[in-house]
Amino acid sequence: MLARLSIRDIVLIERLDLEFSQGLAVLTGETGAGKSILLDAFALALGGRGDASLVRHGADQGQVTAVFEIGKDHPAARILSANGLDADGEMILRRVQYGDGRTRAFINDQSVSVQTLKAIGATLVEIHGQHDERALVDAATHRRLLDAFAGLERDVAAVESLWAARRTAVTALEQHRAGMERAAREADYLRHASDELKTLAPKEGEETQLAARRTAMMQGEKIAGDLRDAQDAVSGHQSPIAALAAAVRRLERRAVSSPALVDPAVKAIDSAINALEEADQHLTVALAATDFDPLELERIEERLFALRAAARKYSTPVGGLAALAAKYAADVVMIDAGAEQLKKLEAAATAADARYAAAAAKLSAARTKAAEKLNRAVHAELAPLKLERAKFMTQVDSDAEAPGPEGIDRVEFWVQTNPGTRPGPMMKVASGGELSRFLLALKVVLSDRGSAPTLVFDEIDTGVGGAVADAIGARLARLAHGVQVMAVTHAPQVAARADQHLLISKDALDRGKRVVTRVNTLATLHRREEIARMLAGAEVTAEARAAADRLLEAAAA
Repeated sequence: MLARLSIRDIVLIERLDLEFSQGLAVLTGETGAGKSILLDAFALALGGRGDASLVRHGADQGQVTAVFEIGKDHPAARILSANGLDADGEMILRRVQYGDGRTRAFINDQSVSVQTLKAIGATLVEIHGQHDERALVDAATHRRLLDAFAGLERDVAAVESLWAARRTAVTALEQHRAGMERAAREADYLRHASDELKTLAPKEGEETQLAARRTAMMQGEKIAGDLRDAQDAVSGHQSPIAALAAAVRRLERRAVSSPALVDPAVKAIDSAINALEEADQHLTVALAATDFDPLELERIEERLFALRAAARKYSTPVGGLAALAAKYAADVVMIDAGAEQLKKLEAAATAADARYAAAAAKLSAARTKAAEKLNRAVHAELAPLKLERAKFMTQVDSDAEAPGPEGIDRVEFWVQTNPGTRPGPMMKVASGGELSRFLLALKVVLSDRGSAPTLVFDEIDTGVGGAVADAIGARLARLAHGVQVMAVTHAPQVAARADQHLLISKDALDRGKRVVTRVNTLATLHRREEIARMLAGAEVTAEARAAADRLLEAAAA
């Protein structure tokens, strides 16, 4: 419910802070006192259309803050969570209107779009009557209200689930059928391509491995000749090892007589011989590594040629041939076995459609039955509201050829305001005052089902008085037992039934140079005086005060 409303610099309101409680709150005051300004400001906080003219003259900006107390399971809390916003504790809606026409919206001091603010505001407050932002304009709301009246929310959720399953089954069928049609058009080509690629049997990364092996083999062939020449020089017939060994033996025979001269040279020549023999061993290993089968190189080159030719033919990189082969093989399988799968998918889609159709038809029948009960219940409320010659009709138009997540029905509230006139949609046929009373009757019947926690009725009693105004007041008070109700009224019979009475008035400031709107919460004595004024007009008489007392006593009884 609405707990607090704060307004700063909106039209004639400089500063206003109001607190509200559960029950019926009425707003009264003379014509032009500022009741519409208050509702305009409230609507602005709920996401209504902004306008630079709302900013008080002389101010740069205006601001409206509405504080609500809601439960964690309220739809507004779910919208906040879906938008990544904090949904704990109070919900504070704030709207800033700038003098240049711009506006900014905040929820719990976090900036949001006006669309988000409006979506949340619609779940918190419904405004009915003369105001531009009145509720129930959208016929989709009528269906939800009928479902709430009949307690069909679980049935609707079940239909929504079956609709989703139906869509999934139909999508799977359509995708499979499209694949089969495409494959059938290219059947001969697919079979040939699949067989060819199956024979080729390309492997992932094969080209890279083959190319690296071929490069290594070709480089080895070039260096092998140099390695053989080097080995021939080291250990072949031109090798110096034999001559060096003979020289060492001769020097060793001389070493007995002149060791100081011979030993260093012998050691050096021995080292040279050992180095040459080690080099020969390395050269032998290197030559073995460069040795390859020429037929292997030929096979590698033929394989690379075949892979690259296939890649050109099928307009794909060599690395994509393996995936392409798998795809073509799957397409051939679809041609061969797809008909059986198609039958299964068709059966699944038919079964899903049948389940949805049965549930939607059952829901439609329940709505039609509930519509008759709703019509009777609303009719019972019309006579006391001076609409005894009017008729309320809940139109349930069912079309199995136009299914949707919520079923096959389009629900709209129709009325016939007088006998002999053409019935039509309530929002178009009923006049402003009639519409307000139709909506009041509907809301009383629905009680707290399918309703926002705060209802605002703007001058619902326009053009009526006496018993009709008293009937309106009684129904507003009855409705306030389940939800918070606010009513802008000129009827003393309505004002007398209020739990909270707010008087809206104008005050002149600065010696009459400017005017501001004030709102005062009236205590019991002041309530009697205001109701007497509403009864008598400009001059409050003792008779008017006595009549006000009788109204207050009757309302309290």
